[in-house]
Amino acid sequence: MRVILQRSLEAKVEVDGAITGQINYGFVLLVGITHEDTEADAKYVADKVVNLRLFEDEEGKMNHSILEKGGSILSVSQFTLYGDTKKGRRPSFSLAAKPDYAQPLYEMFNEELRSNGVQVETGVFGAMMNVSLVNDGPVTLIVESPAK
Repeated sequence: MRVILQRSLEAKVEVDGAITGQINYGFVLLVGITHEDTEADAKYVADKVVNLRLFEDEEGKMNHSILEKGGSILSVSQFTLYGDTKKGRRPSFSLAAKPDYAQPLYEMFNEELRSNGVQVETGVFGAMMNVSLVNDGPVTLIVESPAK
């Protein structure tokens, strides 16, 4: 499982001109799932995301998690995170999980985030989405499940 995490001041996702998810302060997550990912991977990454210390303390050091700061998460499915550009000019997406496998894991991942007490908004799995955000910092990280 591969997640691009961006700390944001505000963010939203729109599908066909309608807002499907919107947050103020928190994280935007672009979530990619490969065919080898399991529920254990989703739990691992969700735990890592909610406990990462990416918010500043009184001394300006990144010492607080989203759980401590009370932020929200905007989670957006993103199969292109498993695009392979090594050959040719068109990416191969053979490493990305098929929708019937990826969607339940994506939904379980979001439920894991929620079970930690974080408000989670989402896009629409498989839809063409427009994502807008104000990146805070900017802080952007890649969070991945352990290698198999």
